[in-house]
Amino acid sequence: MFPLSDFPSLAGIHYLNTAAESIPPTCVNEAVAEYMTHKGLGMRGREFHFPRVEACREITAKHLGLSTEEVSFCSCSSEAYNLLASALQLKSSDEVIVTDLDFPAGATPWLTAAEKPVTKLWKHRGGALRLDDLAPLLNERTALVQVSLVSFYNGHRIVFAPLRDLVRRLAPNAVLSVDVTQALGRVVLDCQDADVIISSTHKWTLGIHGGGIVGVPKKGAERLTTKAGGWYHITNAFDPDRFETARIKTGAASFSVGMPSFAALYALNASLRYLDQFGVPAIVAHADPLIAKLHGGLRELGIQTLAPEQSANPSGIVAFTHANTQAIHDALLAQNIHVMHQVVRIRLAVHGYNSAEDIDAVLATLRKL
Repeated sequence: MFPLSDFPSLAGIHYLNTAAESIPPTCVNEAVAEYMTHKGLGMRGREFHFPRVEACREITAKHLGLSTEEVSFCSCSSEAYNLLASALQLKSSDEVIVTDLDFPAGATPWLTAAEKPVTKLWKHRGGALRLDDLAPLLNERTALVQVSLVSFYNGHRIVFAPLRDLVRRLAPNAVLSVDVTQALGRVVLDCQDADVIISSTHKWTLGIHGGGIVGVPKKGAERLTTKAGGWYHITNAFDPDRFETARIKTGAASFSVGMPSFAALYALNASLRYLDQFGVPAIVAHADPLIAKLHGGLRELGIQTLAPEQSANPSGIVAFTHANTQAIHDALLAQNIHVMHQVVRIRLAVHGYNSAEDIDAVLATLRKL
């Protein structure tokens, strides 16, 4: 799929750990080098920096299915969620729903708030989140429903439209927030009408650390305007009344509170344009059959995955547990197969630079064990 000449560091290895860290293509290295060249110009470099941010906003909006005015950037997804908390200003009478398949960045801001809302846990069953378990948790006091489109933990992918419809019907006052960190650049997004879309930049997008993506559709801009201090998101940052009041830009723009992370946005601009050359549907068409092959091979070995196979709605992640995960990880690494190993969990991730040979190598090693 992706020409391996664009990924020289993949020579001689089978890399199946994109869900943790992606391998950037050479054009990203070149973009970061270009940033350093522009940075070396001192103040004159800003003549290049800010146009790159706008170019990045344009291609990011295309991938999210939003307009450029609905997209902004911060330093990481954790910052985005803390800024979202500042916008919502939740009270102890409010209710928040998070899932036990979510990443901590989206789940913990509500647990650490000065005035903690009631936090309810939508628990998975058999590795999948089921709407009949969510429905009893929803009511008119629900202020936020936070989900990940694809779970970092086991790769379960939410079917978004029925979730959206259920939340809108049973919790009409709720903000629906979706983390697409494990989806953006790998699956075709279908969550454009969520109230907030958040992502990091160093995984399936093929970018680097230091960036966070925030999408806020215009219809919710007023409600989802942060209350954070800063300057870049303030319309009167240098006006005479700047020490008397702070006029904050609405919606997505309010999440960019300080100087942009230029290096990360140079990289993201290059990586998303790289992905755009192929198109996410083509990436899906290449990588999803490899996911199915991996599921099938694990079944033959009697290994049960942490999430059921979703043939009609797959993600890029397959995970399983085993009593001897350390031995499995060591054996895979000895064959130059790179996967995520954490406690008793093995997680494999398949992207556009992976091939059937990578899957065969994993399964062959597991068979020997």
